[in-house]
Amino acid sequence: MEDCCWVEIETAERDKRRELVLQGSKVDSRIRDGGGYLPPQLFRLSLLNYLEVSQCRSLQELQPSIGSLTQLQSLILCHNQLTALPAAALGQLRNLRVLDVSNNHLQCLPTELRNLNELNTINASCNRLQILPAELCMCQKLAVLNVSHNELSRFPDEFFIAGRLSALSTLSASENAIEELPGDICNLPSLKSLDLSSNKLSELPSELADCPKLKEMNLKGNKLSDKRLEKMLNGCQTKAILDYLRAGHHGKGKGKVAGSSKEDLKEKDRRKKKDKRLKGVQNEEEDQVEELNKLVIRVLHISESPSALVVKVTPVVKDVRPYIVCCLVRGMNLKPGNALKRFLAAQNKLHDEICEKRTVATIATHELKKVKGPLLYDARPPQTLKIAPLGRNEVKAANLLQQLKQEAEELRKQKKRPNVSGLHKYLQLLDGKENYPCVVDADGDVISFPPITNSDKTKVKTSARTSLRFNSCAKLSCVDITAPVLHHVKSGTLVVMPCFFKQHAFNLTDGRRLNCVA
Repeated sequence: MEDCCWVEIETAERDKRRELVLQGSKVDSRIRDGGGYLPPQLFRLSLLNYLEVSQCRSLQELQPSIGSLTQLQSLILCHNQLTALPAAALGQLRNLRVLDVSNNHLQCLPTELRNLNELNTINASCNRLQILPAELCMCQKLAVLNVSHNELSRFPDEFFIAGRLSALSTLSASENAIEELPGDICNLPSLKSLDLSSNKLSELPSELADCPKLKEMNLKGNKLSDKRLEKMLNGCQTKAILDYLRAGHHGKGKGKVAGSSKEDLKEKDRRKKKDKRLKGVQNEEEDQVEELNKLVIRVLHISESPSALVVKVTPVVKDVRPYIVCCLVRGMNLKPGNALKRFLAAQNKLHDEICEKRTVATIATHELKKVKGPLLYDARPPQTLKIAPLGRNEVKAANLLQQLKQEAEELRKQKKRPNVSGLHKYLQLLDGKENYPCVVDADGDVISFPPITNSDKTKVKTSARTSLRFNSCAKLSCVDITAPVLHHVKSGTLVVMPCFFKQHAFNLTDGRRLNCVA
């Protein structure tokens, strides 16, 4: 195998980078020229904690040398043609937390995954898996398991032994051939989301209703013997389905049959309510710990390049809009036809859907060459904060907000609606706030006033090749929203900044990706 020169690998080694992404047709061509293997020098990048090799159809085998990257925390190998994984080598990645091998040709997963005590997420969807290794139950921190679109007929019994997969919160196994769901599924105390749609289930165990945290369930596409229950799966909420199972009206399952007395059912409900009260304090404490864990942001790599764009954060924003996500989008071409119009339409669609009419979060796009860094994310009094909004003259924030509210009210009257439309509901988000959030450039000009508007100074035009995106919100949901936002762009560098401290200064690098895990 030829030890050819890969610029991305040389750059990562020189800059001591912690993350590396190799994907696309050009990378695939180099892998093909190298005999279908990754270059040996890749496995000398001992500092890597994030490695992605994806969309390379020529990659059918992963060398055992991957085991030398012992600092890896995320290994993404999706959309290749891998037929097997180097079992012993993967077992050496003791720091691995995320393993994504989706969209390959794998027929099994290595049993050596049991050695990965930190493993949190496995995505092995869209493969040819016929069986799952029982040893996965040894992964005590495994929280997400996605094995959808495979050829599985059953789960290992070991998965449902009490005390084994105690952290598993999401189990997705849709589009398989699973015939039975064991009653011991109630031994998964953290299970919140279950997707077994489009399988071959004929019965559902009543014990499913005993999963204490189960909130989301998709079991559509299964031909159940209880036709009433099958109909409920297609049209009822999870709670209604669980109540039905708990009551015992589910055909030939293991729960109480329809002939049970009402007194027995009432007594069972009383016992469950009593147990729920006893566990109430414990569950509340667990939920508080879980929420606190979400506030822990782990930055994998900070650029030391003097040319990197810096975003500083002041502590005052924590009372207004404490979260901001920033990314650079490169390689854009908005000149052809109505490309810019379609780009803005896509952003508006994101605002309407995942951002819920801007009430959950807002997305701001700026032309990078017009942005003068370093930037400051700040909050200022509405009477002193000034901005030149898109298509308007410079105005005070308080006056701008009042103008927009008047326009919304006039539109409401014109349309004869009882309330302002969803598009204008975000205008109320700053009511009662002493300070308004803003992003200020090096000239002291406000370039963004979330969630209201951007400045005309950094407006994106058809000539733009690189843009800077801000995603801000008042809750940590911006972390969840960023993923589908970045799905609509080619590449980005992601930084999540919770503003709970005196000041932050994070660099936006020119790398392909920077992950911050909440």
